[in-house]
Amino acid sequence: MEIFSLNLSQFNSFSFRLQSLHPLFLRRNSIFFHLRSVRSSSSTVSITDAPLQPISSVLSTVVKEAPPLEKVSSESLQYESGFLGAVPFTGVDGGGVDAMDYLTSILLSRVYDVAIESPLQHAPKFSQRIGVNVWFKREDMQPVFSFKLRGAYNMMAKLSREQLDKGVICSSAGNHAQGVALAAQKLHCEAVIVMPVTTPEIKWKSVERLGATVVRVGDSYDEAQTYAKKQALELGQTFIPPFDHPDVIAGQGTVGMEIVRQLESMKSLHAVFVPVGGGGLIAGIAAYIKRVRPQTKIIGVEPYDANAMALSLHHGHRIMLEQVGGFADGVAVKVVGEETFRICNNLVDGIVLVSRDAICASIKDMYEEKRSILEPAGALSLAGAEAYCKYYGLRDENIVVITSGANMNFDRLRLVTELANVGRKQEAVLTTFLPEECGSFKIFSQQIGEMNITEFKYRYDAFKKEALILYSVGLHTADELEEMMDRMKSSGMGTINLTENELVKDHLRHLMGGRSAVQNEFLYRFIFPERPGALMKFLDTFSPRWNITLFHYRAQGASGANVLVAFQISKDDMSKFRKKADSLGYEYTEEFENKAYQLLMQ
Repeated sequence: MEIFSLNLSQFNSFSFRLQSLHPLFLRRNSIFFHLRSVRSSSSTVSITDAPLQPISSVLSTVVKEAPPLEKVSSESLQYESGFLGAVPFTGVDGGGVDAMDYLTSILLSRVYDVAIESPLQHAPKFSQRIGVNVWFKREDMQPVFSFKLRGAYNMMAKLSREQLDKGVICSSAGNHAQGVALAAQKLHCEAVIVMPVTTPEIKWKSVERLGATVVRVGDSYDEAQTYAKKQALELGQTFIPPFDHPDVIAGQGTVGMEIVRQLESMKSLHAVFVPVGGGGLIAGIAAYIKRVRPQTKIIGVEPYDANAMALSLHHGHRIMLEQVGGFADGVAVKVVGEETFRICNNLVDGIVLVSRDAICASIKDMYEEKRSILEPAGALSLAGAEAYCKYYGLRDENIVVITSGANMNFDRLRLVTELANVGRKQEAVLTTFLPEECGSFKIFSQQIGEMNITEFKYRYDAFKKEALILYSVGLHTADELEEMMDRMKSSGMGTINLTENELVKDHLRHLMGGRSAVQNEFLYRFIFPERPGALMKFLDTFSPRWNITLFHYRAQGASGANVLVAFQISKDDMSKFRKKADSLGYEYTEEFENKAYQLLMQ
């Protein structure tokens, strides 16, 4: 006899909730143990009357048979910065998704054994510049400089003493690792943190100082997570997920509870801007605020190249990013959580997308406002808030921005300083053609006028009739740049604005030394794992069959290095080259059609 049927996504969500229930609840409610065998097709799950099975096997049967997630390019959903896109199909329902359950869990959370109630600080300079009243929720001031300890501790504090004695394990390359380590220290249990071997030394040493055992496995987070989950099963340890668990979500939701309490006298709060990676923070904040102040918008912010939540909301189901940008590594997630997506699909008002340059500008804004340096993910919501307010012409409203973390890799500051003024529209990167003759340089300088040159690169080329220079200028207004470019054009000096070209900002501005006519040259960008042997593996794959004609690498304080490489490849050999490149296992992008490369290097 069939009892009931439901679609696969409904059952997966249902099963997730069952797995998260406290054991005492399961013992008192024997109905959960009367679920019988499961029959699953690609779209439907039927629970029928059959020999009794343990609840764990019933749930795992369905989860294992779930279809693989669709792989999608981040570039398939791009809209103007500041626009509120990826609005859920369902609309916002402040009373949905088990609202009372989450509200109760957040109110009863024990996070304050380790976390502080982070201050909510007014930002007068930032507010004056964008024309709204901005409040910074300073999660970067937590003991581990990130909000992540809230969710980790809330879940771990609910474990039995027996579970704690067996220890906990997690996979993380950053802030979640420190949160679990600190929680384990407070709860007197052993913690094993599995990190990719590419994790910067500053991060894994910070975890070791908190008393946790660090195991470095694999080149990627996915490999580390697979190992951690396997170890958890074999050793009987509890796996602590970074975002996709109701107790973790409830712990992060205490941020929303504090905002409501700290602004209880404020009649109107237009929006709270939240950085989004896996979705734990925004899901928790939305679950609380939408229940008690439903008129307040909950707006997520993602980088353009790490927009997994925006794409999932846009498609109406979770997707997997083909590639994810690593600059804001704290939110560099290919797949958002199942439970976090379920909540966001009902409670979040939409997602704002921002560029890497805008994030760098916001790091500078925070430094000028509070003399604090945020990590890229920590500054993400500042960038989104500014873009949103400018796009919609918001004036005199109240908004809250979550400054979620300050675990900045020091090596990355160089790139931040290079891009901050570009992100603030205070600097432009240009290239100008000059006649290769005496006096042209002086004429060029006259056309620049009073503008400040911040960077200049030129190399004489005996085989060219015109010189090509690459330079940057400081700006006060956009009109100032247009007027200067018009002056250049009227003097016969063609000028091209390359400010938005990532290849120029990452590589070509550091390579400018003259053009070269190399036959059959093809340009690529590879992401090298920052570990010993990565270069040799690369060379073993391609050498000596294909000649390398250009190579540029700059360390940026991340787990992956952005490397620019050019090869000589005959057209007949291109398919073989691509097969080799795919087999290498490093993410790569073809750049030989890039206009800047064709202008500056060929």
